[in-house]
Amino acid sequence: MTDVNRTIAEQAEEFDTIAPPELDQSQIGSARQGDGIQTPSQTVGPFFGYALPYEKGWELVPGHHPQAIRFHGTVYDGDGAVVPDAIIEIWQADSEGVLSTQLGSLEPDGYTFTGFGRTSVNLAGHFSFTTVKPGAVAAGAAPYILVTIFARGLTHHLFTRAYFPPASDAESAAHEGDRVLPAVPTERRATLISVADGPASYRFDIRMQGVGETVFLDFDD
Repeated sequence: MTDVNRTIAEQAEEFDTIAPPELDQSQIGSARQGDGIQTPSQTVGPFFGYALPYEKGWELVPGHHPQAIRFHGTVYDGDGAVVPDAIIEIWQADSEGVLSTQLGSLEPDGYTFTGFGRTSVNLAGHFSFTTVKPGAVAAGAAPYILVTIFARGLTHHLFTRAYFPPASDAESAAHEGDRVLPAVPTERRATLISVADGPASYRFDIRMQGVGETVFLDFDD
């Protein structure tokens, strides 16, 4: 054991004399080192649930913003039980359909809209963001929020979209003309459309598996 009476300098000098293990040069670039093979993504565990959320990550705009809406929902697993430790990220355009290039998502100042938010769910599996209803990013497209889900057991985070229920014929036409929605089977399309559940409030539940499983999207590299 280390003698507590010895000075820190003496202990440090001893540790410096311990030679590091020799590196087998033949292993560099070999399959053992990966050789370009991707390793699995990290799943979300206690560390990530603690370290990734940041102060007011759920608040893309302050609650008193004249166009503020509540975007919220619950994450369920394949058995219908709530997932109490998922992390949700959202990415979206502003109310005019403009994708922000502003910095400052991790240090929100209450004025700059960056279009990005992150929050963890509570023990009931519920998440909630204060944001604005996005505009369409292209002519004829339907407005949506891109949602990313990190959760236990996932070797890679999942992507989906949350569209808004059409309130007019023009919005219904936008749904039909969207590049993604018409490609989804009719019987599953509702899993991508949020539900208006109050004034300026939209609910978007996420079902990881099973009956009513949310449609998840993949992106080409």
